[in-house]
Amino acid sequence: MEYKTLSELERAGEATPAPLTRAERLERWAAALERLGGARLNTLWRTEHAVRSVRPTMRADNSPLSIAFQDPVLRIAGLADDSYGEAKRFFELTDYELHWIVCYCHFGETLSAEAAARQIRAVAGLRQWQAAGGWLTRMFFGRLV
Repeated sequence: MEYKTLSELERAGEATPAPLTRAERLERWAAALERLGGARLNTLWRTEHAVRSVRPTMRADNSPLSIAFQDPVLRIAGLADDSYGEAKRFFELTDYELHWIVCYCHFGETLSAEAAARQIRAVAGLRQWQAAGGWLTRMFFGRLV
């Protein structure tokens, strides 16, 4: 039997899609961002005001979404591109949640990769809070930057 590392399998194209839970996908994305430290990433312009038919196609080079797409494990797991709509589908996020991670109105033109990782982890944790009591989420959501 021949043994190969995950990166060797990915390079050879022999890896099969890994079934990752929503929490695992979000944590993988946050970890990829965290490795970049204070690197500045581009935000998306006014996602909450984009026309509903245009919003799914929104993207920006060197954004938190493009960092997710650069991760080979996330691509193997099914992340098809670095668009807003694909991130929403793949990470099972609402427009509201994704808005808090990537929108210009919260950070300006850029945000640090570390800040994006914190936002992702905060959004991931909110689902647990919502199950325990939605009022906690509403009360504290705006303060999780």
